[in-house]
Amino acid sequence: MYTGKIRQILLITDGCSNQGEDPIAMAALAREDGITVNVIGVMEQDTIDEKGMKEIENIAMSGGGVSQIVYAQQLSQTVQMVTRKAMTQTIHGVVNRELQQILGKSQTLEDLPRKRGEVIEVVDELGETVELEVLILVDSSASMKQKLPTVKEALLDLSISLNARSGNNYYSVYVFPGKRDNVEKVLDWTPNLQSLTKIFSQLTTGGITPTGPAIRTAISSFNQNRSMRRSLLSRDDESFFEESM
Repeated sequence: MYTGKIRQILLITDGCSNQGEDPIAMAALAREDGITVNVIGVMEQDTIDEKGMKEIENIAMSGGGVSQIVYAQQLSQTVQMVTRKAMTQTIHGVVNRELQQILGKSQTLEDLPRKRGEVIEVVDELGETVELEVLILVDSSASMKQKLPTVKEALLDLSISLNARSGNNYYSVYVFPGKRDNVEKVLDWTPNLQSLTKIFSQLTTGGITPTGPAIRTAISSFNQNRSMRRSLLSRDDESFFEESM
């Protein structure tokens, strides 16, 4: 049974990156680190230009994730759908790798028609029980100003939806650009997104879209969170050892 974590970056944006590193290259680095990069392009009455749409698709492709272009009104449903779809996609990848180790490199889930139903049940069960870490990157460039309240509601709905799972959920939220830096953390790792209600009303919007630096910062945040947890586990182990003496 798969006991690891599923780590996702959820990028919500409405335009092209125009400052810093190439976001497609940064997404590839995230994927190498075991982090899936999903991208939602948000439209309102306007449209996302062809360059922006291409960038959204390529970031998700490079990051091994899911991309979707939506109008703001459908954002809530889309955030939930993309998060769930990417989680299932990751688990399918894990199951296929396990099958290849057991049955040979040429075997995948699709090659086992008789057992496919049983394997899908396992995938569904893992989708409800595996630990999920989602780092949310919110584009706060000037063109997103009117869409931020909708983004906030979509993230709160996501939290409610994922709380129905038996597995643990952890979230962190960054915006780009921030007040002082290109990327700014507005919510540290937490199982609860409710505090976003206060945070989003205080956000300011800027003119640049540093998507690449935002993804790079997200990768660092995952690694710092992992190091911190390992440190806490080490302390617990030491305490247990001392109490056992």
